[in-house]
Amino acid sequence: MVAPEKARSRLTELDALRGVGALCVLIFHYSTRFHEIFPAAAHVPFSFPGGNYRVLLFFTISGFSIFFTLDRIGTVADFAVNRIARLYPAYLTAMLLTLTVEYSAHAWSLMVGPGAILANLTMLQGFAFLPEVDGAYWTLTVEIAFYVCMIALWKFTRMRRLEPLLLGWLALRWLYVIWPDMPERVVMLLVLRYVPFFIIGILCHRLWSGRRSWRQQAPYCAAALLTVAATEAIDIAIVACLLLATFVAMMQGWLHFIAVRPLTWIGGISYSFYLIHQHIGFVVMLKASAAGFGPWTAFSLAFLVALMLGALINRLVERPAADVILAWWKRHRADTPATLAPQGS
Repeated sequence: MVAPEKARSRLTELDALRGVGALCVLIFHYSTRFHEIFPAAAHVPFSFPGGNYRVLLFFTISGFSIFFTLDRIGTVADFAVNRIARLYPAYLTAMLLTLTVEYSAHAWSLMVGPGAILANLTMLQGFAFLPEVDGAYWTLTVEIAFYVCMIALWKFTRMRRLEPLLLGWLALRWLYVIWPDMPERVVMLLVLRYVPFFIIGILCHRLWSGRRSWRQQAPYCAAALLTVAATEAIDIAIVACLLLATFVAMMQGWLHFIAVRPLTWIGGISYSFYLIHQHIGFVVMLKASAAGFGPWTAFSLAFLVALMLGALINRLVERPAADVILAWWKRHRADTPATLAPQGS
């Protein structure tokens, strides 16, 4: 098993992986999606396809990281407040800033209607099948559904016999293949399109934390990979294998070389950076092109603006707002009389 004390010293590599993923998503959007949405605009002379691969990395990281929250909570309310504190202030700030930039720049093709904007205020627009203010926000629907599934597992099982339950979750993915007309909201709430990648992260965290051994986890890792191979295209199956290999390498200490300051810094601001980069970057590139700048200059300006705004939102909103909300919740919990457990429970 992996000793927790030894493993904790290598978690800077997880931030570096977040940084790699964030940069790859940005390059994909600026080189490929921008040209797809604005074919008449000048664009950099390359395409970085396969943006979904980078998103799968984020989902695997989420599966690994979810225990950093679950291991510290006492109630479902603790979890809900923690997730809201970590996600919502930065999201609301990025969404309002994106709308402001789009409106000011008259980028009407990027904007959504008033009803969709109101739905986006809740972060639940995906479950209502309404468009996102920024296309990158679609992954938040997946993340929220994953949180619901994980807190349900925590609440009703306290993570006892977790791995057999994960096999049941994978079986639902197979059921979805057999029953492709399964209600869409059920598919979304159970994250059936992406569940193997979350499970790869979960299995790796259980190894890293010392709760399970390599020998114990091997059959479950194989089941996750087999599920991807049987239900997805060959390229996605290769990505699943590479992601598992990457996390194994991280736990073994073989990825220390990627834990360099620029990547870990971007990884630290990756959530805010991800939220703000796409549509605002598109506007910057359009305006730079209209001003006579070449596509490489427009690309670079968009990157710098996204990086600056991501850093500012992280520093001024994401971290301080989370600290304030979590401190308030801690005081609230301390002031609330404990409920006595039923006799014999």
